[in-house]
Amino acid sequence: MSTDRTLSGAQLTSSERELMPKRPSPVRTLTAALLGFALICLDASVVNVALPAIGSSLGAGMSGLQWVVDAYTLPFAALMLSTGAFADRAGASRAFALGTAVFTLASVACGLAPNLPSLIGARVVQGVAAAVVLPASLSLVRQAYPEPARRARAVATWAAGGSAAVALGPVAGGLLTTAWDWRAVFFVNVPVGALILALLVRAPRSERRPAPLDLPGQATAVLALTGLTFAVIEGGTAGWAALAVAVVAAAVFLRVEARGPHPVVPLALFRDRTVAVAVAAGAAVSVAFYSVVFVFSLFFQQVQGLSALRAGLAFLPMTGLIAVTNVVAGKLAGRHGPRLPMLIGQALAVVGLLLLLLYVDAGTPSALVAVLLVPLALGCALTVPPLTAAMMDAVPAERAGLAAGMLNSARQVAGGLGIAVFGTLVSGGFVDGMRLSLAVGAVLLLVTFGLSFRLSGR
Repeated sequence: MSTDRTLSGAQLTSSERELMPKRPSPVRTLTAALLGFALICLDASVVNVALPAIGSSLGAGMSGLQWVVDAYTLPFAALMLSTGAFADRAGASRAFALGTAVFTLASVACGLAPNLPSLIGARVVQGVAAAVVLPASLSLVRQAYPEPARRARAVATWAAGGSAAVALGPVAGGLLTTAWDWRAVFFVNVPVGALILALLVRAPRSERRPAPLDLPGQATAVLALTGLTFAVIEGGTAGWAALAVAVVAAAVFLRVEARGPHPVVPLALFRDRTVAVAVAAGAAVSVAFYSVVFVFSLFFQQVQGLSALRAGLAFLPMTGLIAVTNVVAGKLAGRHGPRLPMLIGQALAVVGLLLLLLYVDAGTPSALVAVLLVPLALGCALTVPPLTAAMMDAVPAERAGLAAGMLNSARQVAGGLGIAVFGTLVSGGFVDGMRLSLAVGAVLLLVTFGLSFRLSGR
């Protein structure tokens, strides 16, 4: 019998265990990634309830408040087309640390902003950093859990962190604004960012991988989206000029993507019916959900006179059910295919929008409004997981990351443009503009509801 000892945990002496290098804990890496994802999701929703206080403090009108939201959303959405490749080139851990550090510093700048332009500028930097954090955080999870079964559970935990942040955002925004000031919704990011960076100290360093970047496509996409948003929000002569710039930039973008060797948006993917329907439905759902949250955050406070805290609590029935409904939607899609839950979800969201359109005015009790917001949230939460699964199944495995970036970018862009359009509509007369906004959202979802019938049943 050999006298060599196997290196099992039971046979190692205490001194030998101390000499062996310690493996970094995957739980530590997952915690950092989850907190990073939750942080950028929270910032997309926590600010909405603080908007009236920001407007009062900095003298911002409706267009200024729209820019406070869209200055974060648009760079976040547009740059997600390329930041996955950037994370690969820099290494996921380095990209995640850089994005988190910049996001934290930009949050400090938001909290200290002396005027509206300073706040909007800092929000742009936050959006750029968030676009880096999202794909890098998911890459870190994949790196920490190489076994497929454990990785699937870890990714589900990571996603749940984002859903919980979205649900808590309005309540946290109301609580922080009421207890301290609107600046607190930005300062709260600082200790979380510091904790994430501390957790990353022990995380393994990621390898750098070659990944092509489509800089012309990315630049023209940003220019087109910025021009279009400016045209919608500002209007007037400057708005028409911005619209012209957006049209030219969009034309150049399409040409670059059609001819470039490594496009950020491979147009050929849209020839697949499932991809086209999934992107369209995702965009419509985002317009309905994010724009309604924006409009009703102002409605509760500016029209009904609620405090920021009570306005945030009014969203709790709506947002609190999202995470649970996402799980149910995933199970329905696994059992029946994506088409059925997508159809049910979009139909329910349309019903929710019509109920709000028909029964909400300035005198409607806020508790009833909170209840009427629930069908919209349930419908959107039922729709998104199946459409995501449908799109992932429709593309080759080597293009799954690119397709996920396209879908998430399209959803964020749609949400940002929806806020720009709906904000403009309510600025001319809040209740009438709100009803028109709800009608626009319902029409968009009816269109994608009809398109969803073209998906396969399984």
